[in-house]
Amino acid sequence: MTIFKNSEARDPKRYLWVFGLIAPGCALLPSQLVAHTGQELFWWIGPIIVFVAIPLLDWAVGDDGSNPRDEDYEALSNDRYYRWCTFLFLPMQFIGLLIAGYLWSRNELSLADKLGLAVTLGVVSGIGINAAHELGHRSEQLERWLAKIALAQSGYGHFFVEHNRGHHVRVATPEDPASGRFGESLWQFLPRSVFGGFRSALALEHERLSRKGRRWFSIDNHLLQAWSMSVALFGMMIVVFGPMVIPFLALQAVIGAGLLETVNYVEHYGLLRPRRANGNYVRCTPRDSWNSDRLITNLFLFHLQRHSDHHANPGRRYQTLRSSEQAPQLPAGYASMVVLAAIPPLWRAVMDHRVLDHYGGDITLVNTKPGARRRIVRLNRDRDAAR
Repeated sequence: MTIFKNSEARDPKRYLWVFGLIAPGCALLPSQLVAHTGQELFWWIGPIIVFVAIPLLDWAVGDDGSNPRDEDYEALSNDRYYRWCTFLFLPMQFIGLLIAGYLWSRNELSLADKLGLAVTLGVVSGIGINAAHELGHRSEQLERWLAKIALAQSGYGHFFVEHNRGHHVRVATPEDPASGRFGESLWQFLPRSVFGGFRSALALEHERLSRKGRRWFSIDNHLLQAWSMSVALFGMMIVVFGPMVIPFLALQAVIGAGLLETVNYVEHYGLLRPRRANGNYVRCTPRDSWNSDRLITNLFLFHLQRHSDHHANPGRRYQTLRSSEQAPQLPAGYASMVVLAAIPPLWRAVMDHRVLDHYGGDITLVNTKPGARRRIVRLNRDRDAAR
């Protein structure tokens, strides 16, 4: 009992982190829910939970408000309970994919039901990239390999290279394809981030292998390791369940990658790190990421919303991340903001003035899309008139 109390004192959310497994649970549940209720709507349980239930619960429950203490940092970091919360994501994710493959191959389901299941698996795949994100930042070889395995379902293995060695170096600068620019809609951002991140990963891995004196077609190539896992996974699914699963596999992978990139857009929209006198950017600080401390999404995404602390201290495990007063705050949780981002006029109405407020209206401090400065001038004029 003493151990329980001490653990809970270190982290009041300790036994709530298992709720992060609701996402892969979405891949396991649809067939059983439909069988027991007769409601075919449950094939769409993934987007229903993520884009309807989670935002409503965020609104009802409110902010998290708890930060780990300095003296608890080591104990929290070394507590393997938290690692198992992310480890368990993977078997649930892939068992769900196998169940989906079986159902996609059957004639009992209508096309609409199969599409709903593919969308649900795509949402799980996208959130699986978040689990891979947590695992990929670790130095332990096991966790780094698990990160590549988690990325196999989305076919987005290059994220392992680009995020750690590209995005974290260039974040909140015009050079980073994964940092959204002020005035840039999500639909303009997506192709720039997808193709830019892919090219960057190729260049970064080629440079790393060259430094080590290794050829591209090497067993040490992180990209080939990750992509081969996707090839093996998809190939196995096609062999076992037949070619009719191919369009559904492709759809869920596209949705998973799109969800990841949309979250990237939300996390850094319009934010820009200042330059030093020598032209280099200053070190990343909590001011360079959009945060939200909504409790439910914090649990659901393993503290991804404490993104400012993650970029300022990328070595910290999710359970040790803190909410920072310096960080600009979103008006809602990431799940809600993803929906807003898909509707550019709503996104601009909610976010553009927040970007300007963060920089006191100074145009030169904003990471802007080329040609967007006139919009900033107009917004500043409206801002001054409202005072």
